[in-house]
Amino acid sequence: MRRLTSLSGLALAAAALLGLSQLPAAADSAGTGAADAGAAKTAAPKAAGTIHAAPYEYLGWGSPQKPTDVMAATGVKWFTLAFILSDGGCNPAWDGSRPLKGGSDESAIKSIRAAGGDIVVSVGGWSGAKLGEKCSSATALAAAYQKVIDAYKLKAFDVDIENTEFNNPTVRQRVVDALKIVEQKNPGIVTYVTLGTTPNGPDATGKDLIQRGARAGLAADAWVIMPFDFDGHSGTMGEASVSALEGLKNTVRSAYGYSDTDAYRHIGVSSMNGRTDVAGETVTTADFKKILGYAQQHHIARFAFWSVNRDRSCAGGGSAGDSCSGIGQQPYEFTKIVAQYGG
Repeated sequence: MRRLTSLSGLALAAAALLGLSQLPAAADSAGTGAADAGAAKTAAPKAAGTIHAAPYEYLGWGSPQKPTDVMAATGVKWFTLAFILSDGGCNPAWDGSRPLKGGSDESAIKSIRAAGGDIVVSVGGWSGAKLGEKCSSATALAAAYQKVIDAYKLKAFDVDIENTEFNNPTVRQRVVDALKIVEQKNPGIVTYVTLGTTPNGPDATGKDLIQRGARAGLAADAWVIMPFDFDGHSGTMGEASVSALEGLKNTVRSAYGYSDTDAYRHIGVSSMNGRTDVAGETVTTADFKKILGYAQQHHIARFAFWSVNRDRSCAGGGSAGDSCSGIGQQPYEFTKIVAQYGG
């Protein structure tokens, strides 16, 4: 996902998330219907069904809301927490600087679990130093991913591959191979690969990434697109998002040899609420409802968005930014739509 400020300007407001219960609640397991795609991954028990609706929240940026308050207000149970980056080498850290253990991020995760929820951790994003580039081999990258998985006993893991990490074919292959190692070492873990898109589906680079995954036997639970920042599209953003998802479905079906039904179950969407990074481009609640209808019709694997931090109007009618959508809205209008999705 794209951030509207640089990492150097992070407001470390996560301290407000401290002080809650240390006991995580166990999530129920349920099948997601992922096929083995010819790889070693089998139909192992999956995380709770509400994993299909897991909006992004960035705890080190954008005046983050307390996750348990979001849960109480919206009914959402899962969050995708962003972002894990390189600390300068092949070692993971929140935003490249905050430790995995003993800090405000871990406290927030424990509070989510104590309230009956759970998390997907996202690695990558648009800005900052990426593990895929800093780690010199797939084995080393998988070991860095494993540190994150072990730190929080994760049931689900997202690689948001963007910018230089996405554009380098060597790094694309390294990410694919590392994720395959992760799947082999963590049977049943839910894996997502999130990437940009055109209004017609993944571009040539995105298609190459998916094809590399299929050739390697990577059994990703979902290939997830971000249908925004289009620099031009036809119709509403909801219609453009559906068009992009259809293009993704066709790409995944072709690469993996799935039926249409199975291909839909291996794709996902991560939209952006309100005004996006592109002037004149706005994603409305009506657009989210259009995406929700599509998701419910086809039972896609994932409906997320960037971000909970922005799911509120701007004070004084200001412009969109890190902590508001730039449109007139009630708090959590977009999160409440996403929370309706059950897979």
